Amino acid sequence: QVQLVESGGGLVQAGGSLRLSCAASGSTFSRYNMGWFRQAPGREREFVAGITYGGGVTDYADSVKGRFTISRDNAKNTVYLQMNSLKPDDTAVYYCAADWRIQYVRVGVSSYDFWGQGTQVTVSS
Repeated sequence: QVQLVESGGGLVQAGGSLRLSCAASGSTFSRYNMGWFRQAPGREREFVAGITYGGGVTDYADSVKGRFTISRDNAKNTVYLQMNSLKPDDTAVYYCAADWRIQYVRVGVSSYDFWGQGTQVTVSS
């Protein structure tokens, strides 16, 4: 079982950038594909970005393509989400999650078995 802790959230103006980190412990990090999800008030949790266990495959929600980049450092047991050109619509609690090691990225919330506690991202206009 893997434990996940997110960090790096905060308040930023529209057009700004943030980098989220998610540190994993308790299990071999390279066994897992990783994903970032977000949930805004009154809305369902949604997929943002995902990366396979070796980093060779990534996937993004259409709403963040070209602005967000997911990466991972297996030596540091950490996955990152670089967020550029932030918009007020990006305001949400951001969660990282772990899926089992497969060759492609899954985008469904129910596919991910392990979740962090979330970090708040607020983008002001």
